[in-house]
Amino acid sequence: MTNTTENANLCGLNRKDFQTTINGKKTDLYILRNRKGYEVAITNYGGAIVAIMVPDKDGNVANVIQGHDNIQSVINSPEPFLSTLIGRYGNRIRKGTFTLNKKEYQLAINNGPNALHGGPTGFHARVWDARQMGPRSLALHYTSAYGEEGFTGECQVTVEFTFTDQNELILEYLATTNKKTIINLTHHGFFSLPGIANPTPTIENQICEINADFYVPVDETSIPTGEILKVQGTPFDFRTPKPIGQDIDADDEQIRNGAGYDHNFVLNKKEEGELSFAAKLTDPTSGRTMEVYTTEPGMQVYTDNWATGYEGAHGATFPRRSAICFECQHFPDSPNRPYFPSVVLDPGQQYKQKTIYKFGVI
Repeated sequence: MTNTTENANLCGLNRKDFQTTINGKKTDLYILRNRKGYEVAITNYGGAIVAIMVPDKDGNVANVIQGHDNIQSVINSPEPFLSTLIGRYGNRIRKGTFTLNKKEYQLAINNGPNALHGGPTGFHARVWDARQMGPRSLALHYTSAYGEEGFTGECQVTVEFTFTDQNELILEYLATTNKKTIINLTHHGFFSLPGIANPTPTIENQICEINADFYVPVDETSIPTGEILKVQGTPFDFRTPKPIGQDIDADDEQIRNGAGYDHNFVLNKKEEGELSFAAKLTDPTSGRTMEVYTTEPGMQVYTDNWATGYEGAHGATFPRRSAICFECQHFPDSPNRPYFPSVVLDPGQQYKQKTIYKFGVI
């Protein structure tokens, strides 16, 4: 920890409120602070980001990510994936089954008839080994055991968080396996650019741009149909910036299937794996902006369609559609769609991903 006075943090979070022991492993709170004095607060339980403190156009600082202010609330959150790391497999796998090396694997079913986000005890519910490397960088490491949540292979996973002086939150992922497996890592940040509040304002007036000409339609259980469709002429066309709320309740089968936006966008890329612009979010009221850059081929955009107004940090409440998630990843159900970009990781290979959330003002 770089701060010596517990309450000196902009985020108002106390380290001791995040300290407990789970299965012999200690949880804690880690504050990243850049030279401008802005902060990102992360707990090693699930890699949950519990605060991102950045200024609005008038210099007023607020927390722009949804989270909790103590470890028990993080563990018992009504939204188990609230601003956490996700693995081994982000997003959904149809009926929780896939075949690898002619062997069928069965995962836990935790989202209707499907597997979601690595299962109920996925990476979001694990205590990671943490190493803070100076005031602006934190490395989290986790060994995912062979057979954990039904996945094959033992995976060594490291995620490094860096908060730059340009108010960029950089996430770099690295994973290896000792046996052929599937992997699709992401972070499930619930972003609220006006700042969390009671109640946290709707995202519907925020202006969104997404650098994608195509998206992945889903069935009524949110599993890809197998098609890749043009966004042109649909509610999914964010190539020109528009308010999120403009088409969020459109009379459209895909919008109905997602109860709003809960879809994977196929990001425009000049070459596979390049770090490129994915999205931009602008809150006209506060003037805050967030740009997303990623090496991943896809980005799941989720408009917090199922939130219930539950309580978060410092008495904030999180109503339906008070956050938006930009989950940079491979496509849903890829193990069952061989023509989607591959999520297979072999021994001797490295899984690598880099995603940047850059905060600014208009």
